[in-house]
Amino acid sequence: MLSENEINRVLVVTAHPDDVDFAAAGSIALFTDRGVEVTYCVATDGDAGGFDRELDNGGMAQLRRTEQTDAAKAVGVTDLRFLGHHDGTVVQSLDLRRDICRVIRQVRPDLVITHTPERNYRFIAPSHPDHRAVGGSTLDAVYPDARNPYTFPSLLVEEGLEAWTVREVWLSGGTTPDHYIDITETFDRKLAALRAHVSQTGHVEGFENFVRTRFSQTAREAGFGEGRYVEGFQRVSTA
Repeated sequence: MLSENEINRVLVVTAHPDDVDFAAAGSIALFTDRGVEVTYCVATDGDAGGFDRELDNGGMAQLRRTEQTDAAKAVGVTDLRFLGHHDGTVVQSLDLRRDICRVIRQVRPDLVITHTPERNYRFIAPSHPDHRAVGGSTLDAVYPDARNPYTFPSLLVEEGLEAWTVREVWLSGGTTPDHYIDITETFDRKLAALRAHVSQTGHVEGFENFVRTRFSQTAREAGFGEGRYVEGFQRVSTA
């Protein structure tokens, strides 16, 4: 498994704008504070989400891109890639694998963070079908696609993107986390990132209390005790 000083570049692959902020924004802030380069790759524009459905003709998609860009700045991230797949209809496919593989070869990360492809029967939200499709496709893009120069040969021949081996993946949203990050010192920045998604969180009463409760519970379950906030992941070695 990677040690902290071996992580210089991180790629986060999610289905929708806001997914990274719910799952990992506190950890991302800790990475960027250490000088780690972090890139967000978002499969959809989130155009099927939002409580204000008066926006149309691409208005919701543009709004959510802007919200994600603002949220990323709160935790020190400025490199965002939007793949443009349709919100709510994402499936594991060769097209999605190729799109993610392309970004992996461009960014050349040591660590990839993405959704678990498994259902979570304790808490349903992480099991959105788009999440599971993106998580599964990302794992396939990590292994075997990105490291195999003969997979998607046009990426090498036409785009000059050499094969790349990601050394580790962290999965969010699963029921068996085995790696915990204490985000107490960056929790306020996580909240700021989440609040930037006004179309998703602006109407939710008690939203801050919900977030605090959720991540303090993770801290207690992981043995960090009271008064701490923790994000949990399942580590996957790709060796």
